[in-house]
Amino acid sequence: MKTLIAEDDFISRFVLQKMLLEYGPCDIAVNGKEAVDAFTWALNEGNPYNLICLDIMMPEMDGNEALKIIRQKEKENGILPANEAFIIMITALDTPKDVIEAYYRGGCTSYFVKPINKIKIIDELKNLKLINA
Repeated sequence: MKTLIAEDDFISRFVLQKMLLEYGPCDIAVNGKEAVDAFTWALNEGNPYNLICLDIMMPEMDGNEALKIIRQKEKENGILPANEAFIIMITALDTPKDVIEAYYRGGCTSYFVKPINKIKIIDELKNLKLINA
């Protein structure tokens, strides 16, 4: 499983990377713009990400905007919804408005509210069939 973690907070990024490294390589981005750039580069190289973890509140470009751009790039490249990257929003925002924005307007796969819980993340990765049960 190839993962991209987009998180501006060092500790949150470090913890998530430590949780996921045992399942495959984890690249990091510190804002949404870097996440979009990393996603585009990996897609163009023919080695796209299986999983993208996006924080919503990031400088330069927030996670919701990055999510929409990533989904648009997948469409432009002929990637069908069944083959899209799994995108998990990991954020401190838990209002219904934020959840609706990410799921219904952005197309995220899952939505987790911080603090990050390793058991929940690993269970979700199993449910998504990204790792073995």
